[in-house]
Amino acid sequence: MHTVTRFILLMHPKEFRREKAGTGRLTHLSLPNSEIVQGVEFDRSPRIQALLNDPSLQVVLLYPGVEAVNLSSEGADVRTLIPEGRTVVVLVLDATWSCARKLLKLSPSLQRLPRIMFTPSAPSRFVIKQQPMLGCLSTLESVHEVLQALDARGVEKYERPTQLLELFSTMQQFQIECAEDPDQGGYRRGPYQAPGERTPFKGQSARRRANFFKVGGTGC
Repeated sequence: MHTVTRFILLMHPKEFRREKAGTGRLTHLSLPNSEIVQGVEFDRSPRIQALLNDPSLQVVLLYPGVEAVNLSSEGADVRTLIPEGRTVVVLVLDATWSCARKLLKLSPSLQRLPRIMFTPSAPSRFVIKQQPMLGCLSTLESVHEVLQALDARGVEKYERPTQLLELFSTMQQFQIECAEDPDQGGYRRGPYQAPGERTPFKGQSARRRANFFKVGGTGC
C-alpha cells in the first residue's frame, strides 16, 4: 500500500531477533515506503543520521508528551510541521515499553526532533498479547492511527484504511488456531481472553508501566 509519508521503524535488537511475527515487521511488509533500522543508540546509526541531515526531509518522532502535536486534534496545525516541498518521515520506536524509553534516552538526536502523537480511535485489538494499560497500541495500530489522522488533515491519501487492521486480525487468528491445535508444539493451550476482559497489571510492574506512559511510549 503506497503512502506519501515514509515510516522508519527503529527496532530494538530484542524485537528484531525474537519477534519474527511482530507487528513492526508486518507493518513494514505492508508499506513499501517504509524500512526497518535495527539498533539501540541511533546517534551512531549512519542511516538515521543521514535522514536527520537531509534538507529535503522533515523527520518527526512518534512519541506522546506535552510538547507533541496531537494529530487527532481538530485544532492541530499539521502544516506547520511540514515545510513546503519536504517529504515527511515518521520515526517509530518498535520495542517493548521499557526498551522504547531506553532507545530514546540513548539517542539525544531523537530527543530533539519534533514529536507527533494521536488519540486512539479504539482500544488495542491485540488479542494474543496484553497491553500494559488502556490507550497502549501495537506498532501496526499506531501507524494506522497516524495514517488515518494525516489523511483527515489532507496531507496523506490513506486509500485502504482497513488493510493493516485486517492483516493484523489474520495474523492473530492464525496464531490462535495454532494454539488450539494439539499437534502443534510450543504454543499455549489455554484460550485467549478478549482485551477488555483481562486483569490489569498489578504491583511494581504496573507502576513502572504507568509512570512510563505518563512521559510517553510506543507499542511493540
